Amino acid sequence: MTEPARPGEYTVLATETLHEGRIITLVKDTVAMPGGGDSVREVVRHIGAVCVAAVDDEERIVMVRQYRHPVGGYLWELPAGLRDADGEAPLATAQRELAEEAGLAAERWSLLANSYSTPGFCNEQVLVYLAEGLSAADRPEGFVVEHEELDMTVERVPLDEAVRRVFSGAIRNSSAVIGVLAAAQIRATGPQLRPAE
Repeated sequence: MTEPARPGEYTVLATETLHEGRIITLVKDTVAMPGGGDSVREVVRHIGAVCVAAVDDEERIVMVRQYRHPVGGYLWELPAGLRDADGEAPLATAQRELAEEAGLAAERWSLLANSYSTPGFCNEQVLVYLAEGLSAADRPEGFVVEHEELDMTVERVPLDEAVRRVFSGAIRNSSAVIGVLAAAQIRATGPQLRPAE
């Protein structure tokens, strides 16, 4: 949960839309500062995303290898996707993405973590779910594999090995780092998780 600013501390005085796209909108906010004066902040408004740490009965986590153009290479990630379907609840998005990217369904879902990926300039929030009791599932009706997903590979990695990959730098996607480490911590200490919905 985001802690709100105290009244009168940070007030948006003006907003100008610089770019509006399908996934992001870039705005320029003029913000009154608590010590006086104002400052301009460029903010990327993002539709949000979900990420799934799917762990099977053999303590393996489902990972996908996907090309990411902004970084110019392939990254090992967890199944994930944008919250771009109108009216779709975050859990339903996570379930759909797990089926689309890994061909899997899960019996049990919990909310592992939520994070702001880059809060210095972007409001993207990623909800990271734990999915357990995995089984094969058909891809959702109407789903078409295209673009970067055409050469995406899926692998089940022992959870301990995935943790090693985080610390070796082989897993660098922030949501995957969070999901892998949180899933490993759940196995180690068994804290109470939040419900998925």
